[in-house]
Amino acid sequence: MFAPADARLVLVAHPGEVHLGDHLVNAAAGLGIPFKFLNVEEASSSNRWVNRFHYHLKGRSLANLGRFSEKVLEACRSFQPTMMLSTGVAPVNAATVEAIRELGVRTGNFLTDDPFNPVHRAAWFLEALPHYDCIFSPRRDNISDLLQAGCREVKYVRWGYAPGIHFPEEPVDSEEMNRLASDVFFAGGGDKDRIGYMTALIRAGFNVALYGGYWRRYQETRSAARGFADAATVRKAAAAAKVSICLVRRANRDGHSMRTFELPAMRACLAVEDTPEHREIFGPSGETALYFKTGEDLVSVVKYLVDNKAERERMASACYAKICGGHNSYRDRLVEMILGT
Repeated sequence: MFAPADARLVLVAHPGEVHLGDHLVNAAAGLGIPFKFLNVEEASSSNRWVNRFHYHLKGRSLANLGRFSEKVLEACRSFQPTMMLSTGVAPVNAATVEAIRELGVRTGNFLTDDPFNPVHRAAWFLEALPHYDCIFSPRRDNISDLLQAGCREVKYVRWGYAPGIHFPEEPVDSEEMNRLASDVFFAGGGDKDRIGYMTALIRAGFNVALYGGYWRRYQETRSAARGFADAATVRKAAAAAKVSICLVRRANRDGHSMRTFELPAMRACLAVEDTPEHREIFGPSGETALYFKTGEDLVSVVKYLVDNKAERERMASACYAKICGGHNSYRDRLVEMILGT
């Protein structure tokens, strides 16, 4: 799959090595697609109280929404892209999306979160969605809702991995290995519906390493919390763990997650939450990963893998080959969105 030779991209997203925006920037650069990046953080004020006012009292709006939207429109006028692609709850208002379409620019949004999730729901953003040419959703369960909301076209596009960030990396020495070592590794937020899984593992006596926010809030998981981790630490912690856990975010109606592709690219041995999408991606249980539905299931899966090094290595290699050999990078996803196929 190749991008059209005349492709030009305006990308509206968050920057930072772990964000989709950065992955798509690197994908465009690798494909040789000329692009202009617009940082959505500019739509917020430098004054946190102003931001709180707009968020809580003005429908989760942004202080500089109108001004930033104008900047996106001007970028499309001057850069003359073939596509304007925004990600997540992007600060581009409905009038601007429509004005960009009138320039002959194809418009798309990759929904990093479910816009109907009460945590992310914003009336101004839901108003803008039907004005895009296409909405790309990495979750199937909200597609009918998006169509009912008036979206012109909705396509299912999976998450992917970024080869420059998601790759196998061992700890540099024995000291780092000992510091990062664990039976079970998980990187992600401490959502309430995830606490039961981790509590079951901790009570079963496994050495659990939890990276991300909120784990210290809960007495059950506080002892396993290891704080936030940058991309390099995640790679090394996954390598130092016997088993890595892949969970979805239920409040987002996810069938798979970013880690679904990132962890295999790091050659991790996976215990995966059982969803139809995960089974489509990984195949039958035991081929490239083992599935679980309950905390009791997870304890059994982890015990089996911790006790079977050869099986861990076989599955990690098989999973790496399946995902990294299967057109799952963000270059593939970007071409898919540009082509609209």
